[in-house]
Amino acid sequence: MSVQLIIAQLLLMSLGLLGIATTEPDKILDHGGKVLIAIAVTLTLARLRPRAFLRLGPPVWGFTLLLLVLVPFIGVGTAESEGTRRWLEFGPVRFQPSEMGKLGLVLMLSSFFARRGVHKKLISATGMIVLTTFLVLIEPDLGTSVLTFGLGIILMYAAGVRISNISGLVLAITMMTLPLIGTYLERNPYILPRLASHRNSDQIRKIGLDQIGMAHRDLNFGGLWGQGPDGLRFNYFGEHTDMIVASVGFTSGLLGVAMLLFAYWLIVATALEVAQLASRVRPMSPEIHGASTLAIGAMFMIVGQAFVNLCVAAGIFPVTGVPLPLVSYGFSSMLTMSLALAIIHSAMREVRRQLPEESREALAPSAE
Repeated sequence: MSVQLIIAQLLLMSLGLLGIATTEPDKILDHGGKVLIAIAVTLTLARLRPRAFLRLGPPVWGFTLLLLVLVPFIGVGTAESEGTRRWLEFGPVRFQPSEMGKLGLVLMLSSFFARRGVHKKLISATGMIVLTTFLVLIEPDLGTSVLTFGLGIILMYAAGVRISNISGLVLAITMMTLPLIGTYLERNPYILPRLASHRNSDQIRKIGLDQIGMAHRDLNFGGLWGQGPDGLRFNYFGEHTDMIVASVGFTSGLLGVAMLLFAYWLIVATALEVAQLASRVRPMSPEIHGASTLAIGAMFMIVGQAFVNLCVAAGIFPVTGVPLPLVSYGFSSMLTMSLALAIIHSAMREVRRQLPEESREALAPSAE
């Protein structure tokens, strides 16, 4: 297993616990229990070999598609979701299928390219990306659908599909969807006002009335070292979910935010190391190719979503409702991101195992 990934996971989850202890202290025990489950899931599934994840690709993807199809019919929303349906409830269990959809797409495309190669059948792979994205889009969940589509494109690139082919596919999809944008905005009228309010957010932020303005205020109050979990705070919606970075910044200051960014950097560095080591394996088997693709896809699942969340908190993007991976309150995202970490662990161990002996000896030892 990768020591870097273990450090990253513990850092992120600890900062999440700190932020929630400040904003929603009554939820700390619930969140702490979910953190322990998520860590156990990572450590358990990390022992699987990549071939197990690749075999699970088709059934897991098919199951997630079924769940996404059910969302518009039996899904539920929240008071703040403006009539959208993004959750499924089965008794006491409540989860967000779009989070599972991203994981299913990573497993399916990695399995597909490992079995079929990257020089043919690109229309089939594109269909998988478009179908998964479409089912998330009609919930509607614009932020997650953009992340899902971007994830599919990154997976294509990681698998070895040529940039020219990817560019052509993206252009074709863009041209086909342009006529449908007006209809989509008509059916989901909350999107345009949200974009318009983001354009005018500078004036709103001056008097601290919007979510982003309040997040900036809390980050400023945090200073260099933070105010601690008992500091005076002003509560607002999203401070323990999509705006939890403000709670982390208020509590632990710039130091805490820097640790947050460092943890995500460790995840990126580990996944890129997997891809680099995989390129040294000769001959490259389908399992090693799949392991490399899995690692990059799982990394983008985590870091791509973190990038969007932090850009929202910084005021660069409009509010999307995307949680901060492994930090925000909520079990659906935490569980799928912990599964993604397990995939990277598995891929790292496999490529190290299949490296030539001289290359293995030159590497720093990793935790087993």
